[in-house]
Amino acid sequence: MELKTARLTLLIDPAKKAALERLCARLDLTPSQVVRQLIRDYLAQHGEPYVPSGVEADAERESIAARSSRSGAATAKSRKRV
Repeated sequence: MELKTARLTLLIDPAKKAALERLCARLDLTPSQVVRQLIRDYLAQHGEPYVPSGVEADAERESIAARSSRSGAATAKSRKRV
């Protein structure tokens, strides 16, 4: 899940905006959710790599947790030797 956001302002025909809002309401989605999905699909279609915000933080937390569990296991092994 992406954590940080940035604003993207765009101009759209009022009739298209109203139609999008009606469709989104029927589908229980927000226009922002639809636009974010369209952007992800467009990037994938054109092979443009990106790392969603928050992924680096998740990977860092997992790395720290893995190191902690390994060091905890090493400590437990050293206790058994004594």
